[in-house]
Amino acid sequence: MDFELTEEQAMLREVSRTMLSTHCPPARVRSLVGSGGDIDDKLWQHGVELGWTGLAAPEQLGGSAQGLVELSLVAEEIGRAVAPGPVVETALVALAAARFGHPELGPVAAALANGQARASLAHHGTVRAARDGDALVLDGHVTAVQAAAAVDWLLVTASTDDGPAAVLVPTPPGGTRRRRTLDETRGWYDVALTGIRIPATHVAASGPAQVGWLVAAAGVLTAADALGAGERLLEMTVEHVLVREQFGRPLGSFQSVKHKVADMLTLVKGARAATYYAAMALDAGADDGDLAASAAKAFTAEGMSALAGEALQAHGGVGFTWEHDLHLYLRRVKVDEVLFGAPAEHYERVVTLLAQARGVEVGSAPDRRPAGDRSRLGT
Repeated sequence: MDFELTEEQAMLREVSRTMLSTHCPPARVRSLVGSGGDIDDKLWQHGVELGWTGLAAPEQLGGSAQGLVELSLVAEEIGRAVAPGPVVETALVALAAARFGHPELGPVAAALANGQARASLAHHGTVRAARDGDALVLDGHVTAVQAAAAVDWLLVTASTDDGPAAVLVPTPPGGTRRRRTLDETRGWYDVALTGIRIPATHVAASGPAQVGWLVAAAGVLTAADALGAGERLLEMTVEHVLVREQFGRPLGSFQSVKHKVADMLTLVKGARAATYYAAMALDAGADDGDLAASAAKAFTAEGMSALAGEALQAHGGVGFTWEHDLHLYLRRVKVDEVLFGAPAEHYERVVTLLAQARGVEVGSAPDRRPAGDRSRLGT
């Protein structure tokens, strides 16, 4: 695999970073937080104009026919700006509907790709989909759904008699409840799905392979978001220790601080390698795609969370005050850490996949958290 960005990929990163720095400064994020909004419509439109929502959708649906690597580049820049809104989620749902879904989902995928419709992922929870003639009836509850009250569609992970499935569901009116979480930059919701009836053709992915790829891709994109936030935290820390003085000397002149910053840089570089290898492996359909995705999600999410703690220590108490931007990043990476599987779950999966590859049978420790809500997002 070639780890160097192509000219087009480098341009995508550059224009995305420029747009976000112009239209989504921290002050704008704070303003949206204060208003209780989930999506900045102007920012959404700028993202649509850059082709974000259709980045991975096929050309016949108005997309750019790119892949998970390009989506990861956008997710990283969104995390770097702590930008709100399910842009990347919408792009991933459009990709899944176009790649795995019934042909009747084509118009929905096209609307998502061109930004006319919005979607979010509803993976954390327990939902049962029972067939009733030509329809599916959904019952259950999901949590940690970003901007659920402001999107048109939810891609719900559900269990069926034939195995796991991801089904496109119109957001149920009145069925969403906003949760209070650590993350101040994004809105997270509980969604009740009680007797929701949808056409059976709304299945966007079915079976362990397709649903597994979708969940792995979502985990990699979450890792990319955390990576972007972690990289910005490193930059903020370097800027701070170069100007903040202690005992008449810049903090950055002390050997212990130098070591701390060097360790943070090592974490960022390792997270970048793991995340983009996983994205490339999933794009290429490599045999180790699932393994790489779990390794990337575990290492990056845990690493960027640890990096945020080190950044806070370097800044002192000021880093967690409302007036300082650092806490926005710290809170975001803490939530990214548990989305689509906490590090411990992915490390366990890595062990299982490695053992299977070697023909070794291993047992797994049971997850003792409540089955209906394993996200640990609430405060």
